[in-house]
Amino acid sequence: MSRQDARSRDRVVDEGRGARNPFDVMDVPNPNDQQVLEFATVTKLAGTLDDEHAGAWPTTSERNQHATLEGHWSSRWNGGADPTIPGDAEDKWKQGRAEVRTADDRVYVLFDWNHGARKGLLDARREGTTRLVGKYINLTDPKITRPWVGLVVSNQRIDGRWSGGRLDFRRR
Repeated sequence: MSRQDARSRDRVVDEGRGARNPFDVMDVPNPNDQQVLEFATVTKLAGTLDDEHAGAWPTTSERNQHATLEGHWSSRWNGGADPTIPGDAEDKWKQGRAEVRTADDRVYVLFDWNHGARKGLLDARREGTTRLVGKYINLTDPKITRPWVGLVVSNQRIDGRWSGGRLDFRRR
């Protein structure tokens, strides 16, 4: 998607045509802005077996096969400390649940952490079949938005990187 196309898409939404996301929550503002495009240019994800995300982390039905990205997932992120979690640090993983929905060339992920006390929304466009480029908003603290790039390794695993660390998803 060109910068002009991205700006046009954002302008249509800003003119009051309603929410873009299928979760009926606050939209991610300008999910294709210059900051996102610049971050996407320098961010690479390989999806290899030696990726830090490739190793096992708790999921409940990892052996189930799914024909689509849509559905329930587990989430985890690091690279930032959540001040509402006692003793949290940038290197600690914050785990939670997620739900993925798609619409045209967009992938939306509603996710939580801290036992559901905190929530975020990711709005990304597909670039080809495996690359996702967009931004997330912290729905609990909407002034926090960050660019994000993801790699669909499979319908079981999405590796992701935000400007401060990782934001990954595994099938639940």
